[in-house]
Amino acid sequence: MPQIRIVLLFFLFLNCFASSAVAQSESSSDVKINNLVKDALVNFRESNFEKSLIISRIALNAATSAKNDCLISRSYNIIAANYNELAEIDKALFFYNKSLYYANRTDNDSIKYNLYNNLGNVYCFEKKQFNKGIRYYKKSIAYGLKINDMSQIYFTNVNIAWAYFDIKKFNDGYPFLKFVNNNKGKYGDQSTEVVVNMLNGMYLSYRNEYEVANAYFIKAINSGKNSEEKSDLSYAHLEYSKFLTKNEKYKEAYQELTLYNKITQELYNQEKLKKASIAGFNLELDEYKRQIDKIESEKDSQYQSLKKSRIIVILFVLISLILLVLIITLVKNIRFKKKHNLELLKAKEVAEEASLLKTQFISTISHELRTPLYGVVGITNMLLEEHKELSRSQHLSALKFSARYLLSLVNDILQINKIEENKVVLENLTFNISDEITMIKNSLSFLSQKNNNKISVSIDPCIPEYLIGDKLRLAQILMNLVSNALKFTKDGEVEIIVKLTKVEDKMFFLDFLIKDNGVGIAIVDQSKIFEKFVQVGRKDEDYQGTGLGLSIVKKLLGLFGSTITLESNIGEGTSFAFTIPFEHDPKRTKSIIDEIEVDLTSNETYKILIVEDNLINQLVTRKIIEKHNYVCKVVDDGFAALAILEKEDFDLILMDINMPLMNGFETTKRIRLKDIKTPIVALTAFDKDEITDEAISSGINDIIIKPFEPVKLFKIINYLIQEAKNAG
Repeated sequence: MPQIRIVLLFFLFLNCFASSAVAQSESSSDVKINNLVKDALVNFRESNFEKSLIISRIALNAATSAKNDCLISRSYNIIAANYNELAEIDKALFFYNKSLYYANRTDNDSIKYNLYNNLGNVYCFEKKQFNKGIRYYKKSIAYGLKINDMSQIYFTNVNIAWAYFDIKKFNDGYPFLKFVNNNKGKYGDQSTEVVVNMLNGMYLSYRNEYEVANAYFIKAINSGKNSEEKSDLSYAHLEYSKFLTKNEKYKEAYQELTLYNKITQELYNQEKLKKASIAGFNLELDEYKRQIDKIESEKDSQYQSLKKSRIIVILFVLISLILLVLIITLVKNIRFKKKHNLELLKAKEVAEEASLLKTQFISTISHELRTPLYGVVGITNMLLEEHKELSRSQHLSALKFSARYLLSLVNDILQINKIEENKVVLENLTFNISDEITMIKNSLSFLSQKNNNKISVSIDPCIPEYLIGDKLRLAQILMNLVSNALKFTKDGEVEIIVKLTKVEDKMFFLDFLIKDNGVGIAIVDQSKIFEKFVQVGRKDEDYQGTGLGLSIVKKLLGLFGSTITLESNIGEGTSFAFTIPFEHDPKRTKSIIDEIEVDLTSNETYKILIVEDNLINQLVTRKIIEKHNYVCKVVDDGFAALAILEKEDFDLILMDINMPLMNGFETTKRIRLKDIKTPIVALTAFDKDEITDEAISSGINDIIIKPFEPVKLFKIINYLIQEAKNAG
């Protein structure tokens, strides 16, 4: 981003603070909020983006409670600026518009001026939607004239002229350049000198006044050499190269283009390092390199494990078909013998037993599948992380995708079974609708790229920042619908649209629309698609899946008390729509936001005991733990765990449940009988709902299901260790 646009972004906050300073009466609450906003700005300018976001959201919540539209607008503005710097352009636009919405409810023209200018920057120089960006710039100038801030109007005129020249509308841009030239002595400074000279050169080149244009280009380049901002200098070299090419001075044009490429590469490398630092990427080499023969051995082990997993899946499908045939036969027998009460009761008992067997079977097969999948996913991730040269391996990528696809299949089957048995209870969690949808969009980026699709998101700015409801079930619904749309759309677009339709007390009713322009669904098939295992219009070579996704969506919406509607025609795309009410309670959200400030990190080295009988899972878990500088020891069974705890102390124990000799529950009970208070986390492939009661009664502190995300594991580990130390 050129320096001129950054300067305007900072002036936004300075103007906001100035307008705040002249307020005649501020309550003590407003003063505290204003201090939070200032603190957020300081952290933003020091590139502490995460801390700036946390503080600005706390300020936003407090400003919302205080109903202070000016402070709300300023808080949203800082949030938008952070996301802009983090290259999250869509999020930045969303929060800039939020800020503008509240700014328009105030008389503060300084905020409005700067917001319209920033929106112009984003649309012109990030989104490349120049006409829209120029409209925002002109609105900004109108507010600048109202507050009589000519220095800022000068900057905005520079941006408008540049935007017009970028799209070759020189006559439209010239009046703004003329204003800049006439006022350069009053309001111009070193930060704009390079750009202004370059723009004059571009315009005079368009007028074929080559000699004067050449002088301006040289002047721009000489000014840029003495400036710390090299991006403007790179643009000057580029435009001068175009000018020389136009004049058939190809050798000099090539030299200027070479200088442009050199500076651009330097800036790109700096930006790349900055983004890598922001995202927390680890650019250091691993402490050691694995031996080639060991890599081959691990790959072979993964292949054998995957082969066994596929066999298990085939057996599972066959057994499921057999069970389906048995159930159908059972239903026919019940209908045939419905007049005989005694036989009917016996048949009912058989059906209940079959249902119980089905549940037990699904639970067992899910556990047996998740155990090898943990090894496959874990070792694949290890190979990709420890050997960067393998990151482009199609075989490893295919292996990782296949393992995750198999895990998704297992979860779908388990999910549909739990809903049918009324074992799913909705939770009340605080969440941000924009963050949740962005996470879904990012997680489906691979699938969208596969079919060359685009995912667009539109969220009503009137929706509150925080809502309360079951975000996990909502994410499941959206994930299934969006992934389904991406599968049946090629070279197209999938839209996610969320609108606020009505508010009743604390309940906010949100309308969700998932729309694609894919192959569409025939009218005769539309009544079938929400049934289990149904895939209409499917060709085996085209699409993958079990046919469970839409069935899960329908049943989850039933838990919310909602229904789904469908509109589709062959070749015209498909639209799914539904409405879900969520609670909005600022007091409850404030307590949760305050918890964000709790720092669970520690410089101490914790000692972890892993109790696991599976050798592959031992390897995966140990590597994950040791990678984060923890010290760990591994034992194969419960008796060995009891023995080592007699000799050594640990900060936390990771306990497998399904072990020979003595399972994890019994091992935990015996540990607690020895009055050992060490936190214990169950690391298991069993479904959490099936073991929660027994885990709590045995003394287990928390449960993590394999395969798991390492971030979630370490969050729980750090929390439990800190809690145990505080209790001690």
